[in-house]
Amino acid sequence: MRQMIEAVDLTKDYGSVTAVNRVSFSVAEGELFGLLGPNGSGKTTMIRMLTGQVRPTAGSARVMGLDVADDPIAVRRLVGIIPEQETPPSFLTAEEYLHFVARIRNLDAVEERCDHWFDLLEFGEKRNVLCKDLSRGTRQKLMFAQAFLHRPRLALIDEPLINLDPIVQRTVKDFLEDYVQDGGTVFLSTHILEIAAEICDRIGVIHNGRLLSCGRTEDLAGSGRSLERFFLDLVRGDAGA
Repeated sequence: MRQMIEAVDLTKDYGSVTAVNRVSFSVAEGELFGLLGPNGSGKTTMIRMLTGQVRPTAGSARVMGLDVADDPIAVRRLVGIIPEQETPPSFLTAEEYLHFVARIRNLDAVEERCDHWFDLLEFGEKRNVLCKDLSRGTRQKLMFAQAFLHRPRLALIDEPLINLDPIVQRTVKDFLEDYVQDGGTVFLSTHILEIAAEICDRIGVIHNGRLLSCGRTEDLAGSGRSLERFFLDLVRGDAGA
């Protein structure tokens, strides 16, 4: 099975602070992989390295066969990215922003693609509203749409549901599950354990920049323990070590 993400001893230092510390893992094609960790554990830094936005201090990572340090632009051209902070340009409307993304990516059938996402995420009434005037939830819908507008084979998503209402959360979770069943691959980071328990095939637990555990979701907790209890025991044990 093809590995869509391969990280080997991936490390990122910010001065004297090590945000990610010698992390190794892989994500196979067709997986929905969740990276779990408390706030400040290194999840966002990991996604920024895997998408070529931040250069690793040490170690290496390949995404869809490309070295993220050697060819970051090619990586970003191929994958879909949803950052933790939704930041569409304030001076464009929602529709203008999706058209801008489509033009940058040289996509065809632009209106059809845009209409699909306005309909699926139920924010078509906001298509002519400036991004600066959109609510946080609507901006997150827009960022979700731009990430999948080119129908990528791999998407990297930082906290995908945090600003969405329960109805849209269900729509997004159903979409991600269908996307993976159709051969797509998802790497998502979150601190919301219910998301991982519900939709992730495999999970990794990161704390203080170190990967503490990695495996199939149903196998990690063991008999008689919920994912929440497994996660809390693991992180608290590491904090007290």
